[in-house]
Amino acid sequence: MSTARQNPRLHTLRIDGRTLEYQRLHSAHPVAGQPPLVFLHEGLGCIAMWRDFPQRVADATGCAVVVYSRYGHGKSAPLAQARRGDYLHDEALNALPEFLARLELERPFLFGHSDGASIALIHASAGHPVSGLIVEAPHVMVEDITLAGIAATVSAYANTDLPSRLGRHHHNADALFRGWSETWLDPAFRNWNIESGLRNIAAPILAIQGEGDEYATMAQIERIAAAAADVELLKLADCGHSPHRDQAETVIDAVRRFVARCAAD
Repeated sequence: MSTARQNPRLHTLRIDGRTLEYQRLHSAHPVAGQPPLVFLHEGLGCIAMWRDFPQRVADATGCAVVVYSRYGHGKSAPLAQARRGDYLHDEALNALPEFLARLELERPFLFGHSDGASIALIHASAGHPVSGLIVEAPHVMVEDITLAGIAATVSAYANTDLPSRLGRHHHNADALFRGWSETWLDPAFRNWNIESGLRNIAAPILAIQGEGDEYATMAQIERIAAAAADVELLKLADCGHSPHRDQAETVIDAVRRFVARCAAD
């Protein structure tokens, strides 16, 4: 493997006055005409925390891949103020469309994890054109297990080396962690729900959930299947909140088959 493939170049652009970092990854087996695939990380994630998974997906699917760190994450601009309760909608309906337009990424596949999966669903439900959605550990509503899992992570942040581990990847891990945890644990956020928009999604969806997810139950992906038109469910045993880490080969194979099916339709 070449050094360029091992260490793809980081680029930056400004969205809404904020600098964002992103990477372009090329497939070892490119398929002509295949739509690009864009990765949307989880609530405490960033480019670096995906590790080599996006490159493996690029090689398996033939898609060119773009990975970026949202505002407040990774080496993108750090949070300068408290997060609002509509931050997921703001990302899905404002920041993401501008990002895709600036990079001329037309009808992409979106691979979203956790918060990123919710952003992908909101984006597509508003009518933005996508070739397909891969949503991993998505949230469409707030469950009791979600709040309990976040409360446990808050305790870990106060009592373990989690701050230093996150600090290796983010400009300001403290601000990011507060922005994520305080928003989700705010009583006003308890009624957050995006189910009503799911029926508007015409694009195919691959919804992936681990049976041991500490932040959600299978109700999340089952509600997606009940509302949207074309949904394939992948329920994984021996798997927590991050299927791309816990069951990487299974997820990559499912994504490969999903992308091939969408391309053939």
